[in-house]
Amino acid sequence: MRQRPSVQDRRARLKRGATAELFGAAALLLKGWRILARGHAGHGGEIDIIATRGRVVAFVEVKARATRDSALLAIDPTKQHRFSRAVRHWMMRNPWAADYTLRADALLVTPWRWPAHVPDAFPLRL
Repeated sequence: MRQRPSVQDRRARLKRGATAELFGAAALLLKGWRILARGHAGHGGEIDIIATRGRVVAFVEVKARATRDSALLAIDPTKQHRFSRAVRHWMMRNPWAADYTLRADALLVTPWRWPAHVPDAFPLRL
């Protein structure tokens, strides 16, 4: 049986995640993206960052891990399903975005490296 992480471990993970999202948002801003929302939660899923540039709306999942490969692998099918549900929820509240190209991007945050932006990291199930 797996033991639950301590309160301190959970707080440390939340802090690491919030820091990674902050670095990710800054990286997108420097690349010319406009941040529409951060931390949108809906229907059992969460979108870390919603950004737009040109005619593209990117729904961004931020993952902080020791390596970029492990960060990308952390976006498993269950996470993708919950993420897509949150995107559908956001789309219901923002119908103007239906005319834009929608995609699921990933920002991979690793120690001592610039965040890697992976466009179309996984398919959106709308």
